[in-house]
Amino acid sequence: MKRLTEAEKIQPHWWRKSLIAGVLGLTFAYGVVGVFAWFGPGGIDAPMKVQLNMWLISFIWLSVVSLSFLFKTATTALYRLTSANIVIYLIFIGLWTLL
Repeated sequence: MKRLTEAEKIQPHWWRKSLIAGVLGLTFAYGVVGVFAWFGPGGIDAPMKVQLNMWLISFIWLSVVSLSFLFKTATTALYRLTSANIVIYLIFIGLWTLL
């Protein structure tokens, strides 16, 4: 079995990965829940949607934070999570302009 080189290993930048995932993961979770809240079934005024949205934020955020440690480096985590945020907010703005 072949040993991995230093470039192939996941780097232990856990402080930076935690900070990046904590901030960008939360903004990503807000974006996903915003799209669901405004444009999901029943719209923003659907009954019981407030509780679902509240719990969805924590589920998505903690999932992103947990999975952020699988990125090779903190720079990769920064680029990928920034890209995910840009995409979700472009979707939100695009759907908002269609209203």
